[in-house]
This record gives sequence, C-alpha cells and structure tokens, in this order.
Amino acid sequence: MGRKSNFIVPTEAEDAEINRGIAQDPDNPEWTDADFAEARPIAAVAPSMEGVRRVRGPQKAPVKTLVSIRLDPDVVDRLKQQGRGWQGRANDILRHAVGLD
Repeated sequence: MGRKSNFIVPTEAEDAEINRGIAQDPDNPEWTDADFAEARPIAAVAPSMEGVRRVRGPQKAPVKTLVSIRLDPDVVDRLKQQGRGWQGRANDILRHAVGLD
C-alpha cells in the first residue's frame, strides 16, 4: 500500500492566479525553453562556486522576528526601486505608522 501524499493539486483558477503572479515578477521570470536549452552546469560557468552554498549565520542576539506578510505588488516594487535595504525601509515605515519612532 502506497503512502498518502499531502500534495494538494491547485484548481484551474488557483493555477491561473499562481501563473499571473509568476508573470508579474520581473526579478524572477519563468524560464523559457530557450533559457533551459542555454543553461550550463555551475562547474562550467564558475568552477569556484561548485558546491558553495550561501548560508546566513545565526544572529548574535535575535533582534528581529521573521514574519510573512502579503503586500500589494506596487508597494513592493516602489520599495525595491529605492535600492538595497527595502525590507529595512518597510520596517521603518511600519514603526512610524504604529508610533514607535
């Protein structure tokens, strides 16, 4: 007897919404067949990076709480347009909004 899968197949409407989200992300476009055809192994492109994994070390003293929040795409785009550190700027805006500054 096989194991029961916890994978839930999205409905057609959910799948269409997921694909719309993918199409709207300019920082991470969905690969085309041409992209896959041109892809090369990391060892061929940057041998020194083979086997390297970027991992953030533990915080010396946890000062932030990891959360997940859904924001409108235009809000995130505006913050990202201002360059690196957009999450910190979002934190500052929220601090001001709740009167903690």
